[in-house]
Amino acid sequence: MISPVTGTHRNAPPFRCDLVGSFLRTEEIKEARLKHGSGEITAQQLYETENVEIGKLVEQQKALGLQVVTDGEFRRSWWHLDFFLGIQGTEKISLKQGSVKPEASRAESFRIVDKITFADHPMIRQFTDFQKLAGGTVAKMTIPSPALFHFVEDYNGNNVYPDRETLFTDIIRVYQDAVQAFYDAGCRYLQFDDTTWGTLCSGRHRAHLRSRGIDPEELALDYVRLINESIKNRPQDMTIALHVCRGNFRSTWFAAGGYEPVAETLFGQAEVDAFFLEYDNERAGGFEPLRFIKDQFVVLGLVTTKHGGLESKEILKARIEEAAQVVDINKLCLSTQCGFASTEEGNILTEEEQWDKIRLVMETSQEIWI
Repeated sequence: MISPVTGTHRNAPPFRCDLVGSFLRTEEIKEARLKHGSGEITAQQLYETENVEIGKLVEQQKALGLQVVTDGEFRRSWWHLDFFLGIQGTEKISLKQGSVKPEASRAESFRIVDKITFADHPMIRQFTDFQKLAGGTVAKMTIPSPALFHFVEDYNGNNVYPDRETLFTDIIRVYQDAVQAFYDAGCRYLQFDDTTWGTLCSGRHRAHLRSRGIDPEELALDYVRLINESIKNRPQDMTIALHVCRGNFRSTWFAAGGYEPVAETLFGQAEVDAFFLEYDNERAGGFEPLRFIKDQFVVLGLVTTKHGGLESKEILKARIEEAAQVVDINKLCLSTQCGFASTEEGNILTEEEQWDKIRLVMETSQEIWI
């Protein structure tokens, strides 16, 4: 078995052992959400229950010795829609039956109904309360990317924006305002989650885009521009990462294909500080596309969250050694491939298995990056 080279420890994000974001919802959260839905408790009572459960989650993460904590996305129903629906000018919609696979998603989405703005977004208060619970530990916030906002909106359509560039301008402005608002609230570690790039890695999905008259290469360039313009004013002491996902609802996936189709555009041109990349199975391909990485960190998602079985620590080390032939070991970090609950339903594993996964990531990273 290959023995990985030894790297250095990091005290700034991304950390050698890092978190993607979401955790399985606790029974207390599930019960409170049901009671709120039936009118048995108020929105404030639900919020207070979430505070308690997020506090417990934060303490569990700290107890493991993690250098970063998340709120587990405990207040969300969806990993992306809750943020999108907090943007002024959007509304929730129900998708037509048959427009999505029942096992792959819930039939909900959003559309634009007015000029979009970022004002009074509930996640700013949520982050502030979460950071108080985090104390001196780095509190990481996760939100869907500006590219995904456009990608989802483009399928649902809108009668508000007359042309693509006008919409792009407002998406960029919304995200610039969001980045600044989170920073002003104390956030120094922000992650964009994005299934768009996973879709653009897929030959099947690229063919579908072409059938709609969309050039995947041009779309990739447009989306890198959206991301770069959205973060160009970020303060120097704020780390922004991009997590590329191929689907994670209830342990399922919707896209397959290595990073090569987007590697030169995404890795070579996106100005994020780090990429969180799925590498837990053959759907993600090999490490060769990482040759386009410049100064960014690469967080290898080698440990799956789709089931409870534990990966071999030695195999994880061998794969990190393989990646280190393409990217400097000191630019690499380790995480799970995704979160554990992209929606409130959660993936098909237990809480104990969830924490075992995180321990495996932590122990492996500690043995490599001294």
